[in-house]
Amino acid sequence: MSDKARTGIAGLDDVLSGGLVRDRLYLLEGSPGTGKTTIALQFLRDGAALGEKTLYITLSETEEELRETATSHGWELDPSITVFELIPPESLLDANQQQSLLYSSDLELGETTRQIFDAVDRVAPSRIVLDSLSEIRLLAGSSLRYRRQILALKHYFARHAITVLMLDDLTADNLDKTVHSVAHGVVRLEELAPDYGAQRRRLRVIKYRGQNFRGGFHDFNIATGGVLVFPRLVSLEHKTGFGRERLVSGIPQLDALLGGGIEKGSSALILGPAGTGKSLFAVQYVLAAIARGERAAMFVFDEELGLLFERTRQMGYDLQGQRDEGKLLIEQVDAAELSPGEFSHKVRTLVDEHAVKTVVIDSLNGYQAAMPQENALVLHVHELLQYLNRQGATTFLTVAQHGLVGDMKAPVDVTYLADTVILLRYFEAFGRVRRAISVVKKRAGAHEDTIREYKIGAQGLAIGGPLDGFQGVLRGIPTFVGAERDLARSGHGTGHEDGA
Repeated sequence: MSDKARTGIAGLDDVLSGGLVRDRLYLLEGSPGTGKTTIALQFLRDGAALGEKTLYITLSETEEELRETATSHGWELDPSITVFELIPPESLLDANQQQSLLYSSDLELGETTRQIFDAVDRVAPSRIVLDSLSEIRLLAGSSLRYRRQILALKHYFARHAITVLMLDDLTADNLDKTVHSVAHGVVRLEELAPDYGAQRRRLRVIKYRGQNFRGGFHDFNIATGGVLVFPRLVSLEHKTGFGRERLVSGIPQLDALLGGGIEKGSSALILGPAGTGKSLFAVQYVLAAIARGERAAMFVFDEELGLLFERTRQMGYDLQGQRDEGKLLIEQVDAAELSPGEFSHKVRTLVDEHAVKTVVIDSLNGYQAAMPQENALVLHVHELLQYLNRQGATTFLTVAQHGLVGDMKAPVDVTYLADTVILLRYFEAFGRVRRAISVVKKRAGAHEDTIREYKIGAQGLAIGGPLDGFQGVLRGIPTFVGAERDLARSGHGTGHEDGA
């Protein structure tokens, strides 16, 4: 038997550095609906799977309600999980049940404690859940008496070598920290209600005596099958070695603009207003990765997948076929339903389990919608990019800027995080709206300082030579200083590759 009792939730065990030290008392607190009962049942089910006897002592729910909760997750409670009710029966006139059930409103606190001790002596469990402390707090009446009862329970359980998880629904008028000081560890569950979208849940380990743990907040979900915890990503914990070769796009002019290509294990930000083809540039690198025999992943926030497949198919890109063959892992992301921690977990899973080496996030505008604060977004993106870079994965992010021409602003500035920044622009010349591309930043080597025109057509992306005849292209309102032949001069590349 290990020196720690797992909770049965892989992400939570990760946060707790392996689980709960055995034969200690722990507090799991949170408002009603935050998932305490589900976590408690998973904790007992893990013990039952190891052949341990377990006991669920409930003062607030009936055994039938607990079994309904288990059934909703597709579980059947193992016979080694004993449920002991300390609640009144439906009829106070049923004398047959009065001997085994506690009327918490009628009996003294000492009688409550005695019945708990009797149940433990009868079952002899290795793990106990006590649900909930609110009833004991009300019976105690005073903070002094409440603390004495909690200490009495703690010493009793310690003598019997039992790992105890106490639940508290935080319904008291004043937040009593009595159990915080007594417990070996404290985990708090929180539920947040954004202005739009599903509720967000997160947890934090407030205390874990004598043990290392992953601090800060960690997102979690309650899904069919139990609670899923997504530990906060710490990029420094994940380092690997790999070669820093340059990756080409398949368009010679684009590769020349980037000084030969984009370095493996780096991040590239594609910045520009709506409609400039940011997604197509990212798709070009996805297809180039697949052509090299690698797997790629796309997380699409803003566009419906069917529309993306159709419009790229018309350019000769068979993204749907690549997905069906398992070469492209593509997922539609609903920012209103997905927490940032869960998104990071999805990306990490693909990289770790499917050896994905090219990742596209399209776009950060959609990702921002999942974040309550801009500062938190920047920190999440920073950790995610650092993690991907250390795994040798090349990341492409798109950001849609506000406006079409002239001065434009991005909803969030992450240009300093990316290793390469590719800028796309509209500009007007000779009565036509045209598109221009330039590289404004590249950490890992030299790049062209020119501005090139590009077109999006039936064959994909076509990039021309440098625009020498204009000034002010990046502002969107250029001044013409050359001849019309300087525009889109010969030598266009194409994004259409054999096998793409």
